[in-house]
Amino acid sequence: MPLSPLGTPRSAAATTALMLGSGELGKEVVIELQRLGVETVAVDRYADAPAMQVAHRSHVIDMQDADALRALLREERPDVVIPEIEAIATGVLAELEAAQEWPLRVAPTAHATVLTMNREGIRRLAAEELGLPTSPYAFVESLAELEAAAADLGWPVVVKPVMSSSGKGQSLVRTPEDVAAAWEYAQTGGRGTQTTRCIVEGFVAFDTEITMLTVRHSGGTFFLDPVHHLQKDGDYCESWQDPTDGSALAPAVVAAAQDVAKKVTDALGGYGLFGVELFLAGEDVIFSEVSPRPHDTGLVTLVSQDVSEFGLHARAVLGLPVAATRLPGAAASWPVKVSGHGVPSFDGLADAYAVDPSVQVRLFGKPRVEGERRVAVALARGATTEEARANAEAAANALTVTLT
Repeated sequence: MPLSPLGTPRSAAATTALMLGSGELGKEVVIELQRLGVETVAVDRYADAPAMQVAHRSHVIDMQDADALRALLREERPDVVIPEIEAIATGVLAELEAAQEWPLRVAPTAHATVLTMNREGIRRLAAEELGLPTSPYAFVESLAELEAAAADLGWPVVVKPVMSSSGKGQSLVRTPEDVAAAWEYAQTGGRGTQTTRCIVEGFVAFDTEITMLTVRHSGGTFFLDPVHHLQKDGDYCESWQDPTDGSALAPAVVAAAQDVAKKVTDALGGYGLFGVELFLAGEDVIFSEVSPRPHDTGLVTLVSQDVSEFGLHARAVLGLPVAATRLPGAAASWPVKVSGHGVPSFDGLADAYAVDPSVQVRLFGKPRVEGERRVAVALARGATTEEARANAEAAANALTVTLT
């Protein structure tokens, strides 16, 4: 049911949404919620995160600390909690949603959030309960188990912590000599302080990767056009959409991808946008992962359609029907990453916008870089996929990021 009537922010009747995780994706969701008159609260582990800069108020806590998270939610008593990241004490969300100490909805549901934050839970649901095609896999808790599983699956294999994000702790392992290093890397990339449980996957020889952005809403299920993307070290480095030219998929493949996405999201339930990651090998559609929230590859929807994935997510979690219209031609996104330590500043914006009239640039406003971070994205359109991708890449390359 819709969260209605929608109140007025900062009033006793306000409808309040609390974001758990306040990065660049959460920032866009907050902006869309505020357009609908929702009072927004941004939460993250560090101060001045991007969504905090636009929310009505914010909090800094360790979201994996169950006691701290429980206390904050009881203090704020939001109408809806919207997780944006994986590093959350998800059991608290399930506990409070079930208890209903106040009317609380977790988007899409607490069950979906718990299940998808752990690769083991979602893989077992997809492969063992729903019978969807996936890569061959095993779960391991030690180096010895990893060595045995890799030998059984055959080389190469992909090793991932069952709880991590953005490629952290993930390795492509080509030979037995590389297994020990992959195990050690997985231990640094997983969440928690104990030994990290991992999934070991047989390598899938796929032709392309896509994200099926799938919206469950009060009117049913809505699919966006497939988002093609490239990844490096488990993190996306380019995405694009074009249903009309050489990148277009055969109608039968799109239908199969939608079928897989619907089966997974129906099993998870609730209202909201899901990013369903799929491998395509010929006409075969192979399930990879699902995120119950806007997806980084979906940043391209900021220029590909009249309502972005963030607007669709905001409407859906409020219990409203959704719709969006694709704009003509192709669209692409190219993230800007920087490595080092310091506060980022940007130059070259005029040159980026001069690449093409379609170019848009989003500077995320991340307060500091420690290591490698994505700090901006260049977006562009074109008559063809090739043109859109070239425009986005050129605009991104025109930017210079300095850390001070």
